Amino acid sequence: MLAALVLAGCATTYPMMPTPVLYTGARARPLFTSAPAEVRTPALDLLYFTDRAPATGGDESDPYTAERARSMAFGSTTVLFGEGLTWETLVRDSLVFPRRHPLDLALGPTRELGRFPPIPYGVTMTERGLTRSDAVVDAHETAVRELQAEVARRLASSPRKEVVLYVHGVANTFRDAALTMGELCHFLGREFVCGIFTWPAGGKRGILFGYQVDYESSEFAAEHLRKTIRAIAGTPGLERLHLIAHSRGTDVLVTAASDLNFEAYTQESNIARHYKIGNIVLIAPDLDVDVNAAKFFKVLSDPDMPYGSAPNPKMVLDLDRTPGFHITVYMSPDDRALATSGKLFGSVARLGRLNKAMLTPRQIEQARTFGPFDLIQVEGRTDLFGHSYFTSNPKVSAPT
Repeated sequence: MLAALVLAGCATTYPMMPTPVLYTGARARPLFTSAPAEVRTPALDLLYFTDRAPATGGDESDPYTAERARSMAFGSTTVLFGEGLTWETLVRDSLVFPRRHPLDLALGPTRELGRFPPIPYGVTMTERGLTRSDAVVDAHETAVRELQAEVARRLASSPRKEVVLYVHGVANTFRDAALTMGELCHFLGREFVCGIFTWPAGGKRGILFGYQVDYESSEFAAEHLRKTIRAIAGTPGLERLHLIAHSRGTDVLVTAASDLNFEAYTQESNIARHYKIGNIVLIAPDLDVDVNAAKFFKVLSDPDMPYGSAPNPKMVLDLDRTPGFHITVYMSPDDRALATSGKLFGSVARLGRLNKAMLTPRQIEQARTFGPFDLIQVEGRTDLFGHSYFTSNPKVSAPT
């Protein structure tokens, strides 16, 4: 039970993560060299997508709650670095390792820019049968246009015409997700369009600090993440979309990606090419190994699936020839939070707790055959439960 506390966003302050090793030492890589003038400020603006219910009272600290909304919203939220800092001071303090004084992050103004219709979409009965109502189709298409216009606006001023989208785990509030992505984006040099997909996690109902409620909300959210990825990918000017997920958020991402890969396959393409996917990074996946395999390799395991107009059992899935596409899975046998999750569900193994000794030679060979795929084992713990090493361990957090 105590291990679940690692996921509870209950801290009143949020110190910025340690400086990734890439930016420290005698051979440190320079940081912020390509950051445009408009982002050289302690405040960092993030794009957000959420199916959380909006806060209605004035006493809530977050703009969105842990309750579900049947309609997905998108907008802009601000991460504040320190208090009263200049950009020069922030840069200096960002590169200090170890940091002598904590540099606290806070959530700033949040503004909703658009909203999709609530699900299920409304229908109309016609002579030919049910069809989506004109009003709901118009509302959906308007939301997509407004979303893509906002992404395009941000891409226009970004050095890299790429979006990095982060999906959080259980017990994370809107604030938790934004601050985590804020520090990740900061140490990516502020060169990308950065965003969060934040689903209705952080509830307190049920046992184990609301884990079961969050688990079901994660399944609910996959539908909206799929729409989000599809809409971002269709934005003119986008070159790459990178997807990062942590803990329970990995299942939200894997489910959405599996569905999108199916869509692409039926159009004689693949997820990387069709949706401009670059990196998919799964960190401490709170996923049953067998469930993950069933979702992740759904297309490969079903030769009867339509490929265009008819099945093609001998098709060539050329993901390894799609420039920039890569899948990385971080796992740690020292992850106590996933040990608790595994016991709760009675799983043979959670993907995020695998180690090399648990893999058979055939599984290792299959992974190598797949091509653009890495399994990275993290040793030891740099936080209490060994679950947040992507921000607490400077070796893991170093971008490549």
